[in-house]
Amino acid sequence: MQEFKHIPVMLREVVDGLDIKQNGIYVDCTVGGGGHSFQIASKLKTGHLYCFDRDQNAIDKATMTLEKFGDKVTFIKANFHDAPQILKGMGVKEIDGYLVDLGVSSHQIDEGERGFSFVHNGNLDMRMDESENVPTAKEIVNTFSEAELVRIMQEYGEEEFAKQIAKNILKEREKGEIKTTFQLRDIIENSMPKKVVFSRGGASKKVFQALRIYINGELDGLDTFIEEITKMLKTGGRGAVLTFHSLEDRIVKNVFKLESTNCICPPKTPICICHHKASIKLVNRKPIVASEEEQKQNSRSTCAKLRIVEKL
Repeated sequence: MQEFKHIPVMLREVVDGLDIKQNGIYVDCTVGGGGHSFQIASKLKTGHLYCFDRDQNAIDKATMTLEKFGDKVTFIKANFHDAPQILKGMGVKEIDGYLVDLGVSSHQIDEGERGFSFVHNGNLDMRMDESENVPTAKEIVNTFSEAELVRIMQEYGEEEFAKQIAKNILKEREKGEIKTTFQLRDIIENSMPKKVVFSRGGASKKVFQALRIYINGELDGLDTFIEEITKMLKTGGRGAVLTFHSLEDRIVKNVFKLESTNCICPPKTPICICHHKASIKLVNRKPIVASEEEQKQNSRSTCAKLRIVEKL
């Protein structure tokens, strides 16, 4: 197995925010390299930690990282969206805390062959679970229509040059199959004004992000999942969610806002008729961001936002 590098984002803020109980039941819905999980598990005495990830490489590495904690930790290879149902099927009805880290693991970006990175050359894949039968990035850029490519880039990457990039992708694939991350990167950069390429600090980032989100269905049902896992919290239990771009942060923010509000009737309604009661409180009203020092040391933390809630 290739060396697995992982730098957990806002490690101290996450662990402090979860306010871990020594006998608590915790869930790391996206274990990745196990950096956050290691710190959570180290605070448990009679408690238990359930670790989910859809990437077998991540499960293998995290198993090694958390080996010292023995049977205090259970690993489950599954999409985090399925965590509430799987936990309930295992007899876990309530939990003391959960963490959802929606970022891509460092090793996935650093391993060129996975196709996530425009910095390392490799085959265009981008599947988080390589066993899943879903279109790869190579299939998408070589077979999808111009209109569909534009939609993906605009909807999931908020890419302002989507139309020109899609047009150039179609031109290039007429010459031959687009196979590698560097081929795609060059097409993207050649579709933009040079001043944009030089000023962005990774001109291809939005397109690669859009393809990754689309391929892995990262936003599909995210709101429902956040609602379900939050309902599993015991009174006083806490949930922490790390987001890395505006689309997913907006979804999480809206779910937490709704569930922390007592009345959701229209503003001019004279009396409450919705009978909606807040089930959580916001531990931090504004998202927590990484310190300047962390952002200098770990570039992947620069766009991270941490939201924490507590069950009422």
